[in-house]
Amino acid sequence: MSQDCFICNKHQGTIKTAGTTIYEDDFVYVGHIDRNGKPNYLGHVMIDLKRHAPTLGDMTVEESKAFGLIMSRVSKALMASEGAEHIYSLVSGNSVPHLHMHLVARYPNTPEAYWGPMEVYDWEDAPMGGDEEVNNLCLRIKAHLENS
Repeated sequence: MSQDCFICNKHQGTIKTAGTTIYEDDFVYVGHIDRNGKPNYLGHVMIDLKRHAPTLGDMTVEESKAFGLIMSRVSKALMASEGAEHIYSLVSGNSVPHLHMHLVARYPNTPEAYWGPMEVYDWEDAPMGGDEEVNNLCLRIKAHLENS
Protein backbone atom coordinates (compact mmCIF):
# COMPACT_ATOMS: atom_id res chain seq x y z
CA MET A 1 0.00 0.00 0.00
CA SER A 2 1.10 3.52 -0.77
CA GLN A 3 -0.15 6.32 1.50
CA ASP A 4 0.00 8.76 -1.42
CA CYS A 5 -2.13 6.54 -3.69
CA PHE A 6 -5.77 7.52 -4.27
CA ILE A 7 -6.81 3.90 -4.92
CA CYS A 8 -4.98 2.54 -1.85
CA ASN A 9 -6.65 5.22 0.26
CA LYS A 10 -10.04 4.36 -1.24
CA HIS A 11 -9.55 0.71 -0.26
CA GLN A 12 -8.56 1.75 3.27
CA GLY A 13 -11.80 3.72 3.58
CA THR A 14 -10.14 7.11 4.03
CA ILE A 15 -11.71 8.45 0.80
CA LYS A 16 -15.47 8.32 0.16
CA THR A 17 -16.61 7.56 -3.38
CA ALA A 18 -20.01 7.44 -5.08
CA GLY A 19 -22.12 4.32 -4.95
CA THR A 20 -21.60 1.14 -3.04
CA THR A 21 -19.16 -1.70 -3.50
CA ILE A 22 -20.26 -3.83 -6.44
CA TYR A 23 -17.83 -6.69 -5.80
CA GLU A 24 -14.76 -7.35 -3.68
CA ASP A 25 -12.52 -10.33 -3.03
CA ASP A 26 -8.89 -10.81 -1.96
CA PHE A 27 -7.57 -9.51 -5.31
CA VAL A 28 -9.99 -6.98 -6.82
CA TYR A 29 -12.43 -4.24 -5.89
CA VAL A 30 -15.26 -3.12 -8.20
CA GLY A 31 -17.16 0.15 -7.85
CA HIS A 32 -18.60 2.99 -9.90
CA ILE A 33 -16.50 5.96 -10.91
CA ASP A 34 -16.82 9.06 -8.76
CA ARG A 35 -16.47 12.48 -10.38
CA ASN A 36 -16.14 14.56 -7.20
CA GLY A 37 -19.69 15.93 -7.14
CA LYS A 38 -20.11 16.25 -10.91
CA PRO A 39 -22.79 14.09 -12.54
CA ASN A 40 -21.58 10.56 -13.22
CA TYR A 41 -22.01 8.68 -16.49
CA LEU A 42 -24.15 5.76 -15.36
CA GLY A 43 -22.34 2.54 -16.12
CA HIS A 44 -18.72 3.76 -15.81
CA VAL A 45 -17.35 1.05 -13.54
CA MET A 46 -13.85 0.68 -12.13
CA ILE A 47 -12.02 -2.56 -11.40
CA ASP A 48 -9.10 -1.96 -9.04
CA LEU A 49 -6.37 -4.41 -8.21
CA LYS A 50 -6.27 -4.44 -4.42
CA ARG A 51 -2.50 -4.80 -4.17
CA HIS A 52 -0.60 -1.65 -5.07
CA ALA A 53 0.88 -2.49 -8.48
CA PRO A 54 1.14 -0.07 -11.40
CA THR A 55 0.47 -2.10 -14.56
CA LEU A 56 -1.20 -5.16 -16.03
CA GLY A 57 2.23 -6.76 -16.33
CA ASP A 58 2.75 -6.54 -12.56
CA MET A 59 -0.11 -8.88 -11.68
CA THR A 60 0.45 -12.34 -10.28
CA VAL A 61 -1.23 -15.30 -11.97
CA GLU A 62 -3.90 -15.39 -9.25
CA GLU A 63 -4.57 -11.65 -9.57
CA SER A 64 -4.76 -11.97 -13.36
CA LYS A 65 -7.35 -14.74 -13.12
CA ALA A 66 -9.49 -12.73 -10.68
CA PHE A 67 -9.13 -9.54 -12.74
CA GLY A 68 -10.05 -11.19 -16.04
CA LEU A 69 -12.99 -13.09 -14.59
CA ILE A 70 -14.55 -10.06 -12.89
CA MET A 71 -14.00 -7.96 -16.04
CA SER A 72 -16.09 -10.47 -17.98
CA ARG A 73 -18.75 -10.86 -15.29
CA VAL A 74 -19.24 -7.11 -14.76
CA SER A 75 -19.38 -6.52 -18.52
CA LYS A 76 -22.10 -9.17 -18.85
CA ALA A 77 -23.96 -7.65 -15.89
CA LEU A 78 -23.90 -4.18 -17.47
CA MET A 79 -25.39 -5.66 -20.63
CA ALA A 80 -28.01 -7.78 -18.86
CA SER A 81 -29.16 -5.44 -16.10
CA GLU A 82 -28.53 -2.02 -17.67
CA GLY A 83 -29.20 -2.79 -21.34
CA ALA A 84 -25.73 -1.80 -22.56
CA GLU A 85 -25.03 -2.84 -26.13
CA HIS A 86 -21.24 -2.55 -25.88
CA ILE A 87 -18.65 -2.32 -23.09
CA TYR A 88 -15.47 -0.31 -23.54
CA SER A 89 -12.42 -1.15 -21.43
CA LEU A 90 -9.45 1.07 -20.78
CA VAL A 91 -6.31 0.89 -18.67
CA SER A 92 -4.23 4.04 -18.72
CA GLY A 93 -2.32 4.51 -15.48
CA ASN A 94 -1.16 7.99 -16.45
CA SER A 95 -2.85 9.79 -13.56
CA VAL A 96 -2.87 7.10 -10.87
CA PRO A 97 -0.07 4.49 -10.98
CA HIS A 98 -2.20 1.78 -9.33
CA LEU A 99 -3.72 -0.77 -11.71
CA HIS A 100 -7.37 -0.04 -12.40
CA MET A 101 -9.54 -0.69 -15.43
CA HIS A 102 -12.39 1.46 -16.66
CA LEU A 103 -15.42 -0.41 -17.99
CA VAL A 104 -17.78 1.99 -19.75
CA ALA A 105 -21.20 0.96 -21.01
CA ARG A 106 -22.45 2.20 -24.35
CA TYR A 107 -26.22 2.23 -24.55
CA PRO A 108 -28.54 1.72 -27.55
CA ASN A 109 -29.12 4.81 -29.69
CA THR A 110 -25.81 6.42 -28.73
CA PRO A 111 -24.84 8.37 -31.87
CA GLU A 112 -21.68 7.00 -33.49
CA ALA A 113 -19.98 10.37 -33.02
CA TYR A 114 -19.98 9.60 -29.26
CA TRP A 115 -18.71 6.03 -29.42
CA GLY A 116 -15.67 5.55 -27.21
CA PRO A 117 -14.99 5.22 -23.49
CA MET A 118 -14.63 8.96 -22.90
CA GLU A 119 -16.58 10.24 -25.89
CA VAL A 120 -19.85 9.01 -24.35
CA TYR A 121 -19.53 11.82 -21.77
CA ASP A 122 -19.89 14.44 -24.51
CA TRP A 123 -23.29 13.17 -25.69
CA GLU A 124 -25.98 15.58 -24.45
CA ASP A 125 -28.44 12.69 -23.91
CA ALA A 126 -25.94 10.46 -22.10
CA PRO A 127 -27.40 8.74 -19.02
CA MET A 128 -26.00 10.83 -16.19
CA GLY A 129 -26.89 10.67 -12.53
CA GLY A 130 -26.07 11.66 -8.99
CA ASP A 131 -25.34 9.58 -5.92
CA GLU A 132 -28.78 7.95 -5.74
CA GLU A 133 -28.75 6.81 -9.37
CA VAL A 134 -25.16 5.56 -9.05
CA ASN A 135 -25.98 3.66 -5.87
CA ASN A 136 -29.05 2.04 -7.47
CA LEU A 137 -26.99 0.99 -10.50
CA CYS A 138 -24.34 -0.50 -8.20
CA LEU A 139 -26.98 -2.48 -6.34
CA ARG A 140 -28.45 -3.83 -9.60
CA ILE A 141 -25.01 -4.91 -10.87
CA LYS A 142 -24.18 -6.47 -7.49
CA ALA A 143 -27.47 -8.39 -7.46
CA HIS A 144 -26.86 -9.63 -11.00
CA LEU A 145 -23.38 -10.87 -10.04
CA GLU A 146 -24.75 -12.64 -6.96
CA ASN A 147 -27.54 -14.33 -8.94
CA SER A 148 -25.54 -15.49 -11.96
